[in-house]
Amino acid sequence: MGDLGEGLTVRYLERQGYEILARNWRCRYGELDIVAAKGTYLAFVEVKTRRDSRYAPARDAVDRRKQGKLLLSAQAWLAEHPEEGRQPRFDVAEVYTEEGGGRPILNYLENAFGG
Repeated sequence: MGDLGEGLTVRYLERQGYEILARNWRCRYGELDIVAAKGTYLAFVEVKTRRDSRYAPARDAVDRRKQGKLLLSAQAWLAEHPEEGRQPRFDVAEVYTEEGGGRPILNYLENAFGG
């Protein structure tokens, strides 16, 4: 289900004019689902795929602990790519799949936990 959400998010970002720089980039701190660039921004995108939002929005899974891991992972990515001079930002893509094969719903949150 995660691959479905990430694929949908990549297609959405490309339609919005983003360049996908990395997918499923791993380091000792964790994983960055998508790294994408557009204009002056570099988006570190966390994708959360759920069947529905009945119990809680998917973004709630990106708690303080997860945010800390994403920050460390993003710092590691930037250390490996010192040429990248864009403004970093953390986005969350919530993807909800409907049972029975309905069309997935994407809710994209820019700067979801940046301050």
